[in-house]
Amino acid sequence: MKIKWQYDQENIDWNELSELYKIAPLGEKDAKDLEMVFGNSKFKCFAFHENKIVAVGRALADGADCSYLCDVAVHPGFQGLGLGKAVIQKLVDFSEGHKKILLYANPGKEPFYKKLGFSQMNTAMAIFKNHDFAVKKGLISNS
Repeated sequence: MKIKWQYDQENIDWNELSELYKIAPLGEKDAKDLEMVFGNSKFKCFAFHENKIVAVGRALADGADCSYLCDVAVHPGFQGLGLGKAVIQKLVDFSEGHKKILLYANPGKEPFYKKLGFSQMNTAMAIFKNHDFAVKKGLISNS
């Protein structure tokens, strides 16, 4: 299978990307919001198969201290082929030199990220716009 990698957002179809997040399933992400957040991200990674986005991820990074990997998604028809691992590895490589590289995982995905060198944090805290949804998804506790 031929995969083409792209590390900028030139000619990205944001509606197609929005649909990918929906079917991955990683939730509803508005196309205009995606264009903005990817534009504000230091690193981005898109994988294409036959001109369709099949995997994606981005990193918010400050250039020295912290790089936060987020919005990693793989099309369901392409899961299990190593694309998620490849996206994470590319973003980690781009983030080389940062003192810390962070991400938060959906519950149950922690073993996947541990295999890629990530350790579970003891002190992470978060404020979610939709607190109840984050509790329901198991991203945060309600205590």
